[in-house]
Amino acid sequence: MPRRIIIHAGFHKTGTSTLQATLRENRAALKKHVALRLRWHMREIVAASRGYSTDQDPLTLIKVQARFGRMINELPGMPRRTLIISSEELCGHLPGRGKLESYAAAPVLLYAYWEIVKTRFPEADILIYLSTRSPGAWLASAHWEHVKSSNMTLDFDAFCARYAGAADLSGMVSEVAARVPAPVHAHALEDCRDLPLGPAQPLLDLCDIPAEDMAALTPCPPKNSRLDADVLTAMIEANRNHKTPEARNAAKADILKKARRA
Repeated sequence: MPRRIIIHAGFHKTGTSTLQATLRENRAALKKHVALRLRWHMREIVAASRGYSTDQDPLTLIKVQARFGRMINELPGMPRRTLIISSEELCGHLPGRGKLESYAAAPVLLYAYWEIVKTRFPEADILIYLSTRSPGAWLASAHWEHVKSSNMTLDFDAFCARYAGAADLSGMVSEVAARVPAPVHAHALEDCRDLPLGPAQPLLDLCDIPAEDMAALTPCPPKNSRLDADVLTAMIEANRNHKTPEARNAAKADILKKARRA
């Protein structure tokens, strides 16, 4: 049985890619102390959680529970280690996807995960960890992500006007803490800049790893950094001007290729 289980379920655009890359790149060094279940271990679970976030259909929640429960029941023995379950999509889609305007599904999903883990491992120490970011920085990063990966045509001001409520990540942390009977830990991306392991540091600090082993871990450079504003503008125009997904994707890939060569 794991000694401790940490559910890291969000939020998007808060350094999660860098955090998970750090865990992955250090998995051999962490193995004695930490077991990992990351996004690629949970494709069916995150697909269901995304589906639930968009419609909050009870049948989809049952699907989430069944898939998450199957993963937990199939875990090998990992005595005295900490199990980290990490994927920002365990909270569903990034707000801005279709009609999704908030993280309203997050407390329901996190309660479901907690309940399953508590039933399977009643003696384990179960924690929830949520990475956050200041509202303005989160809105800028979320807007960039949607323009890059979807057909979004909203400019930044319009995006902020529509999704300002979703950017209150601290408020959502408080709501999760009020609705899920587990300790909830949160740390802002802005406070991780000078930490040795960047955004992975506060999560790993919860694992009680000996200081000498922590010191041997290797940080990863930031992932998914935004490019200049003119690149964003060009991609919005591509979304507006190209009517088929194939044409949009090709145009945006060309924009990104040229920007990264510059």
